[in-house]
Amino acid sequence: MQEKIGHLKVEIFKIKNRAGFAAVCFEHLTEGKTSREAYDRMVKALRRSNRK
Repeated sequence: MQEKIGHLKVEIFKIKNRAGFAAVCFEHLTEGKTSREAYDRMVKALRRSNRK
């Protein structure tokens, strides 16, 4: 499944052999119990990296 954060594409997928989902975007990887949680964590991670 693909989502967007601004102009960046976020790839969300089910993790094999684990409970939960992962999101990959702009050399960042986040995990969550649901796809929405992984997406929300990605938003937060991208916000942190933009400050540097």
